[in-house]
Amino acid sequence: MRTAMPESASEVRGVLLRSRVAIPPDARSDTAHCRGMIRTGSKSFFLASHLLPSDLRGAVYALYAFCREADDAIDDGDDPIAELAIFRRRLNAVYGEGAPDNTVDRALARVVYDYALPRELLEALLQGFAWDVQSRAYKDLGSVYRYGVRVAGSVGVMMALLMGVRDPGMLARAADLGVAMQLTNIARDVGEDARAGRVYLPKRWLREVGLSPQALIENPVFSPELATVVARLLSAAECLYARADSGISGLPARCRPGIYAARKLYAGIGHELLRRGGDSVSQRTVLPAHRKLLLTASSLVPPRVNLAHLHADPLPQVRYLIRAVDSLPAPEVVEQPRDGFAGDVDWVLNVFAELEKRDREVHSSRSTLRSSVAS
Repeated sequence: MRTAMPESASEVRGVLLRSRVAIPPDARSDTAHCRGMIRTGSKSFFLASHLLPSDLRGAVYALYAFCREADDAIDDGDDPIAELAIFRRRLNAVYGEGAPDNTVDRALARVVYDYALPRELLEALLQGFAWDVQSRAYKDLGSVYRYGVRVAGSVGVMMALLMGVRDPGMLARAADLGVAMQLTNIARDVGEDARAGRVYLPKRWLREVGLSPQALIENPVFSPELATVVARLLSAAECLYARADSGISGLPARCRPGIYAARKLYAGIGHELLRRGGDSVSQRTVLPAHRKLLLTASSLVPPRVNLAHLHADPLPQVRYLIRAVDSLPAPEVVEQPRDGFAGDVDWVLNVFAELEKRDREVHSSRSTLRSSVAS
């Protein structure tokens, strides 16, 4: 059952304020815990986060930590339905119906209050996870978009709100970026998902090349026909990445490099997958360290604005989330220090350079071992 939402701006602010009152004032340990989760859970995203302003990272870590915990618990738990119910109760506490009783929820509750995040955004995320539990099939690209909006477009909108962006057109572009990233994920994980009993590729596209979701689940093997579907999905992702670029250009200048780096890294995975022939069944596509280094460095030059993309209508599937943001009062603006990010750029690039050095050392060791065996 959908939780009733307060209707007036004052009621909404009251809910957020009650949530804020229940939060202990010392946030450092909570933020450190969330930071640790992203550091071990997603190295690429952790590195990209260091291109964001330092005062924004704590909120990003808290948002990521809740999403990650929910995704892992529901995806890998023994009783996904029970886990989903637990996270819905946790969300109730985050929005003031009780007191958050763990580090991630306390950190998220602070973010909800400070940035006036509508509950619909996080509820959309949990609904997407519920669709995973149901192993839904998706008949066409619009259905896949509907799923992508919930599990990733909602996160894109929340990230925009953390950066102080509440313009509906900009939120539409933020959702485009989230959905594009999700399409890339789907294309990359076809085999892994099929072995778990899930298929996110459009059924209509599969039928057009003589395949079916059930056949893919029963016998997940790569084929040229499947490659055409993967390529088609990545083409749809590219269209959304292009639309999102104009939105990235409109972000606060100090926020652009981190978001553009994440966009470049995700799109790069799709490009690498295509370079490998679209086979995401027998192998998992990862970007080599030197490629990550180049993509991250290139993110320091902002994308160009395409007015047609900038003013494009939002995906129909995301409009209800944009309306939810519009119904809330904007948070009180708290002036943050306008720190630079050059030092963190150096740190990120140094990390990638070190990873590339290790890749070369591993490759050299393997080559030496093969030569020894051959002789």
